[in-house]
Amino acid sequence: MKIIADENMPYVDALFGDLGEIEYVNGRNLTAEQVSDADVLLVRSVTKVNAALLNNAQKLKFVGSATIGTDHVAVDYLAERKIHFTNAPGCNATAVGEYAFIAMLELAQRFGDTLQGKVVGIVGAGNTGTAAAKCLEAYGLKVLLCDPVKAEQGDNREFVSLDSLIAQADIISLHVPITKVGEHKTWYLFDEARLNQLRPNTWLLNCCRGEVIDNRALIAFKQQRDDVKLVLDVWEGEPNPMAELVALAEFATPHIAGYSLEGKARGTFMLYQKLCEVLGLEANKSLASLLPPFQFSQVYRQNELSEGQLLTLSRLVYDLRDDDRKFRGCFATAAGFDQMRKNHTYRREYSAIALKSETLVAPADHSMLRILGFN
Repeated sequence: MKIIADENMPYVDALFGDLGEIEYVNGRNLTAEQVSDADVLLVRSVTKVNAALLNNAQKLKFVGSATIGTDHVAVDYLAERKIHFTNAPGCNATAVGEYAFIAMLELAQRFGDTLQGKVVGIVGAGNTGTAAAKCLEAYGLKVLLCDPVKAEQGDNREFVSLDSLIAQADIISLHVPITKVGEHKTWYLFDEARLNQLRPNTWLLNCCRGEVIDNRALIAFKQQRDDVKLVLDVWEGEPNPMAELVALAEFATPHIAGYSLEGKARGTFMLYQKLCEVLGLEANKSLASLLPPFQFSQVYRQNELSEGQLLTLSRLVYDLRDDDRKFRGCFATAAGFDQMRKNHTYRREYSAIALKSETLVAPADHSMLRILGFN
């Protein structure tokens, strides 16, 4: 069995090596010829999986995408061809939620502010938005959810309209899939008019898809409204973001909000499990076996936890400042955006840190850290 896999997908050898011959490819530049004799195709969001790519792949029986979204995959076409397809919904939700929360902590420290007392609006209440809300609510913040699709589907959480959210929120974090048509389309959801609705001193974070915000409109807006602070992980025209916008963001990263080791391993592992099911094989590998031990296995806290100390703990698993600095130095170079994504291998999730609960003086701190995900 021949397995074609994106060269940036981790743990493929460990999980799929016993199932067939693996050939690694550049997912962004994958051609129809390269997949013509493949039995299995493993991709990420940079690969457009459609008829043009797969028309000659007559042996293909399985496509797996280690992503939460499917907008890059012609799902109906695969169904017509009777090619099994699976993605990895929720695989990086924890990582994205923690990224957004840590970014807010970083903004608060940078501008001498505090998260305490702020109202946070989450646009998109799927896996990643829910994970972000979990962190924020654990920290005691008021969270507003906007997701008209979820509301129409009967989700029993409380939702507000986008206009109401913008009118109330001090911080807005975007977590929607990209949809170009329909009543609830998200392409340019934040256009010039909507950007101009933002309250003074709003923090705006985008951790989903670059085109959810009109990037040119955002440049013009930010040049006039420096009070609004930006955290951008996604960009129009990836892997070539607009240099003017990078310069205007407080924190800028190359679409790696979900790139924790846990999230990466989880995504590939979900594809492995599904392929084993399709092939009628036992999935005898474990997710835990893929992850290296964490260098800070135990952290001892003996005092009441301040916001600054929580940020210090957070930086043990992920220091956003490092990625921001590296990104600004490489995004404009040839392949710099993709190279940084490919080489991003150090970030962990809160769950990697084990805390000695008996050394925590304040029970409220203990409870909050547990809900955040610390062990």
